[in-house]
Amino acid sequence: MNIFPDDRIFEVIAQVADREQVEAYVIGGFVRDHIMGREHPDKDIDIVVLGDGPAIARTVAREISRDIRVTVFKTFGTAMFRYQNYDIEFVGARKESYSEDSRKPSVTPGTLEDDQNRRDFTINALAISLNKDNPGEVLDPFGGIEDIRNGIIRTPLDPDTTFSDDPLRMMRAVRFAARLGFRIEEGTLASITRNANRISIVSAERITTELNKIMAAATPSDGFLLLDQTGLLPLILPEISKLRGVEDKDGKGHKDNFHHTLKVLDNTAEKSDDLWLRWAALLHDVAKPLTKKFVPGTGWTFHGHEFLGAKMVPEIFKRLKLPLNDRMKYVKKLVGLHLRPIALVQDEVTDSAVRRLLFEAGDDIDDLMLLCEADITSGNRMKVKKHRDNFALVRRKLREIEEKDAVRTFQPPVHGDEIIEVFGIPPGPMVGVIKSAIKEAILDGVIPNDHQAAMEFMIQKGRELGLEPR
Repeated sequence: MNIFPDDRIFEVIAQVADREQVEAYVIGGFVRDHIMGREHPDKDIDIVVLGDGPAIARTVAREISRDIRVTVFKTFGTAMFRYQNYDIEFVGARKESYSEDSRKPSVTPGTLEDDQNRRDFTINALAISLNKDNPGEVLDPFGGIEDIRNGIIRTPLDPDTTFSDDPLRMMRAVRFAARLGFRIEEGTLASITRNANRISIVSAERITTELNKIMAAATPSDGFLLLDQTGLLPLILPEISKLRGVEDKDGKGHKDNFHHTLKVLDNTAEKSDDLWLRWAALLHDVAKPLTKKFVPGTGWTFHGHEFLGAKMVPEIFKRLKLPLNDRMKYVKKLVGLHLRPIALVQDEVTDSAVRRLLFEAGDDIDDLMLLCEADITSGNRMKVKKHRDNFALVRRKLREIEEKDAVRTFQPPVHGDEIIEVFGIPPGPMVGVIKSAIKEAILDGVIPNDHQAAMEFMIQKGRELGLEPR
């Protein structure tokens, strides 16, 4: 039964189950991925037993190693331990019933059939027997193997009941479709549309977990198009939904910023697995609906959308319970700077402008350039070639300035304590004024980025401010 990097875990479970005279099965996503021949990405294995799940977990853990710690979740009747980088969870077979205003079920003991009935999709209801009487037997009551073969996401029971009971399953349907490259069966898809408003009872944390998994797909746009099609997107990310549509006035139209954004997201995903760079791609034009303006003789403009978009990032992250730490600041920075590199393609661009971009982007300059190149979505080959040639020029200019001035990781060559010491002044605003002047002089190319030149400039600036060195 070669379904695990080290079959010992399954052998021990089988031995314990047979000794305790209970049935035990591997069930869910691990079985699905095993049948598909793909590694299970979440590194977790679900074991369902027709009996006391936590008791079996403790016995199995003891027989593997006395050092394994078992965590029991009494509320859910489950127990879990870690083995060889896998989280192995044991649960007694159960059936569930739900109330209208909660996705937390009322749980009672049940049969294997009851347990499979409560699963979200047919492809996740597959079970493999571990008992010696029928080792390796696959139990597939809903045609899950056939659905895997045909690439279909379908609920085991009535989809309206499935999604009304636990609305997060609607997000999971979209996630599996995007990650596996499957399609959602028509009746199931229609049910998601009918039940979309039920997503309101799901916590932001749970929704965002699914969003992040959709973002991690090879082609994230597949998931977002489904979210849009089913009416889930305006409920969970209205800012992205509002990008949809094209307006025409006086014969002048603008591109559909929703589909453009999804193309930028896919372009970014082709080059990087970084989740936060992908979030920057998704949000880079988020403020366009708020800055859209028609100017007679010119057409549609979106002036300042990058600055307003950067201001919107913290609000969106807070609402979605995304981290409000350096990851949010990174996304905010890239959204705010995403138009800057294109301004550097003119031959007359100054070294100062390049230095300032390097200073503001810092170590994120390479990610910013990747985002900017992903932002090229024209269907005109000549236009795309021109933009790519321009960005090659920008990269060359950035490299030349960085090699010469080391601005990317800029640190002031003169520190505040040196200013205090040289002029004999107390800490205060004057120190900040001099430090800022030194920084601006370096970025403008007035002085090189070295200590001696900065000290000389500091003394000159101090004298302009009425200070004399001691």
